[in-house]
Amino acid sequence: MKRLLFVDDDAMVLAGLRRALHDMRGEWEVAFAPGGQAALDAMDKEPFDAVVTDMRMPAMDGAELLEHIKDRHPEVIRIVLSGQSEKEAMLRSIVPAHQYLAKPCDIRDLKVRLSQAFAARDLVSDPSIAAAIARLRSVPSLPAIYCELTAALRSESTSLAQIEEIIARDLGMAAKILQLANSAFIGAHGQVFSLRQAVSLIGLDTVRTLALTIHVFSRFGRDSATSAQVTALWEHSVRVAALAQRIALAENGHKELAEECFAAGLLHDLGKVVLLGERASEYREIQSRLASGEQDVEDLETEILGCSHAQLGAYMMSIWGLPASLVHAVAFHHRPSQAIESGFSALTAVHCADGLAHVAHDGSAPIAVDRAYIERLGLADRLEVWRKFLDA
Repeated sequence: MKRLLFVDDDAMVLAGLRRALHDMRGEWEVAFAPGGQAALDAMDKEPFDAVVTDMRMPAMDGAELLEHIKDRHPEVIRIVLSGQSEKEAMLRSIVPAHQYLAKPCDIRDLKVRLSQAFAARDLVSDPSIAAAIARLRSVPSLPAIYCELTAALRSESTSLAQIEEIIARDLGMAAKILQLANSAFIGAHGQVFSLRQAVSLIGLDTVRTLALTIHVFSRFGRDSATSAQVTALWEHSVRVAALAQRIALAENGHKELAEECFAAGLLHDLGKVVLLGERASEYREIQSRLASGEQDVEDLETEILGCSHAQLGAYMMSIWGLPASLVHAVAFHHRPSQAIESGFSALTAVHCADGLAHVAHDGSAPIAVDRAYIERLGLADRLEVWRKFLDA
């Protein structure tokens, strides 16, 4: 059973949450704290899976509380639930909080977000990996792209379109921008799948503040042992994103789905980025053993790490509150037959684009797609059409 801690100095708010969450008592054990210090005392005595805190509280506000929790209990999912509207206070909460929800809270939305995060986290058996993911404030970016973005943001002549173009080439920045766009931080309603929409909603001035003042983006160090792998991973991710977008346009024609497929393709190997940053030696071992061609990548990752890079990426995206369809595409992009699919989706586009992109990189490799899955969707004859997009 999952254990949740709600923190608010308003007793009436806590009473309302207690009533609203009554029907979850079979799945969640819920506790309440009237302030930040009381919350920390409770968490030091017994474990919790998630904390949901108000922002404006006396003595210790929500942002400060979450900073303490991030340091002392990094494995805990951290959510701000607040009616606080001051921009400065919201900006302070961005780094320590995984998600930012507005009051009055839609309890159904909170349940869905937490359930999705818990389900993804339960696939990560190594608690040190789960803690490392929960502790991350950002996904590291390529140094060259990071420098390009910060230089562009320091220029008063830079346009929003230019910023979107830079972010669309970097999966770390893309993940963070989508996290913020899918929170109440910007007052948006509904889910945001498109990077273009995400950047537009956040706005150039706020992106500039986030990057140059709050430092929500970061960059990989110059470790020569991993620099080539990092560059190759970025190039592959951008290739898959572009191909997934083209496949979606060819099959569906809807711009919205195509942009969703682009984002899912860009983020499909997000788990590998986490491994490169947090478990570089294990990542290198995996890559070395894969070179022999004796094992499937997910089987080998599970043997060494207890989970796959797809599960790691899906977990990070879940606790950051990204849309379920993006999480779904990342989680199953190697094994789509394990997902429940009845038609073409972002998962279809990303799975096939990933397989085709690997063929383009190594012409002798077979197209690594799940034939049974493609045939079940009635799309087997389209694979060769999609392959030709690589030559266009």
